Amino acid sequence: MRGHATVNNATQRPTRPVWLDGLYAVTPDTSDSAWLLPRVAAVLAGGASLVQYRNKSHDAALRREQATAIQALCRRHGAWFLVNDDVGLAEEIGADGVHLGQSDTSICTARQRLGPNAIIGATCHDQPALAVQAVGNGASYVAFGALFPSRSKPEAISAPLSLFAALPPLEVPCVAIGGITPANAALAWQTGVDMLAVIGGLFDAPAPDAAARAILASR
Repeated sequence: MRGHATVNNATQRPTRPVWLDGLYAVTPDTSDSAWLLPRVAAVLAGGASLVQYRNKSHDAALRREQATAIQALCRRHGAWFLVNDDVGLAEEIGADGVHLGQSDTSICTARQRLGPNAIIGATCHDQPALAVQAVGNGASYVAFGALFPSRSKPEAISAPLSLFAALPPLEVPCVAIGGITPANAALAWQTGVDMLAVIGGLFDAPAPDAAARAILASR
């Protein structure tokens, strides 16, 4: 099994190469910080090793406030913290990195702005060729999905479980995302991915900490 990356103190930034492993929590898009932050804390207590802050709101102050608070929780739990899409926000608050979609800032530009230590993830949908290209451009990990029907992104492209067995050697961690819950996580882990990225399966659960533990225990 590949080694699990850890943070040794509350302010340490990651150093490359980082091998990411385990449960990857992606926050739901909400302006309700009083609802969101306790759930992030619970997911981290349940064992998530990385949290991605995802919020498409145009309220820059809200996004900065939420991102800063979630980053503090991640530091407290020794977990990585990434920002979805927004390289400027990641740069401003000193996040560990960003996750980029195909229509977002380029990986090369993000690397130039965030530096060699930043974790930069890339969405690759169901296309191994996109993953090869992303790794060549300096991505730290690649993500494929949706693995299962997703309530968070019902329009997401479907990526079959068989995709992972057909991937070429990528030399970076692979992440599966989309519709993953404690009930189907074992099927996702069986693909051999390094991380499962989960939104609703964690944050919509009655007890997010228990959901996180169940997903990790199904590996």
